[in-house]
Amino acid sequence: MEQLIEKYLQKLRHVNLAFTRGIMDEIHWDARLIGIRGARGIGKTTLMLQYIKRYLSNDIHATLYVSLDNIWFSTHLLTDLADDFTKKGGKHLFLDEVHKYPNWSQELKNIYDDHPDLKIVFTGSSLLEILNARADLSRRAVVYDMQGLSYREYLAIAHKQLFNPITLDNLLKEHQTISADIVSSIKPLQHFSHYLKKGYYPFFQEVPALFETRLEEVVNMILEIELPLLRQVEVAYIPKIKQLLSIIASSAPFIPNISKLSEKIGINRNTLMLYLHYLDEINLTKNLYKEATGISLLQKPSKIFLENANLAYMLTDPDIGNVRETFFLNQLAYRYPITYADQGDFIINNNYTFEVGGKNKGLKQIDGIDHAFIAADDIEYGFQQKIPLWLFGFLY
Repeated sequence: MEQLIEKYLQKLRHVNLAFTRGIMDEIHWDARLIGIRGARGIGKTTLMLQYIKRYLSNDIHATLYVSLDNIWFSTHLLTDLADDFTKKGGKHLFLDEVHKYPNWSQELKNIYDDHPDLKIVFTGSSLLEILNARADLSRRAVVYDMQGLSYREYLAIAHKQLFNPITLDNLLKEHQTISADIVSSIKPLQHFSHYLKKGYYPFFQEVPALFETRLEEVVNMILEIELPLLRQVEVAYIPKIKQLLSIIASSAPFIPNISKLSEKIGINRNTLMLYLHYLDEINLTKNLYKEATGISLLQKPSKIFLENANLAYMLTDPDIGNVRETFFLNQLAYRYPITYADQGDFIINNNYTFEVGGKNKGLKQIDGIDHAFIAADDIEYGFQQKIPLWLFGFLY
């Protein structure tokens, strides 16, 4: 265990506390078992280490962080580690990448039951099953889903400008006042295009010239490692899923014709529908449906978007209209139910209709609809129903 402690302390020394993600204040850290799910590369490890450094520095010797993909676990059990740790006074155990450990759910359940004074935080893939795992942790674990940086968080990291998040209701009612306050401190349109291209994943700041290469590696690891491991997709079929992702990216927002797509890729309809669902689960795409609830694995999405604009620029040369809609969907869907609209682009909370476009976008598409708005790019301030698109990046 000594080598694990040494690696943990080395990592902790390099953690920067200048900015922490908004989800830090949303997690109920007093819970005994906390799960944090999210796509690879969006900052789960940093979040845990920042919490340790900020709030547990006075209890550092009773705290341990380990990554379960460490080779140490090839010859040691997680339960034995927890038992040894608690016997030595351990109180806080942070477990990274639990999906890399074969029997993670059963052993976590045993640790939770056997060590009532131990608090456990674990992170895992977006595909991590809590309810349907071998040992049902749904009654024990408080689980949070984490996604990449909002535009607000990007500005805080890249340009040291701190703003509070806003609710959708407040944004709709007070967008002119809110916009004016923000514009008095920073020119949001000056940095918006860079965020759309390279600002969603926190590693944008590490080696900027290698951002696309790093993002491509992330996508390949999700498809080639996490899908086979957590959804038992045969490795031989991964090229088919990559082909499917490429087709979606080239024409997003993609309106799927299941019969033609099935024939083109060379897989049957049910398998294709399952792959579309998996791509959404692993946060590479976002499926948009007409209904917000009751979605089945075999239900065809009305439209398919890439999960975020950075993926759009990495995978293709995207149309600006697609980029705008992708950004809007990504930022809103994290907090609010969002569905396909027959008139307009999106329906939020089963109440608000939005049309997304450029600065000259008029009200024609939403004419006659109650609670309808335009999210317009390339404007600093809005007026009445017309709201700056960038402002929707301040919701989390």
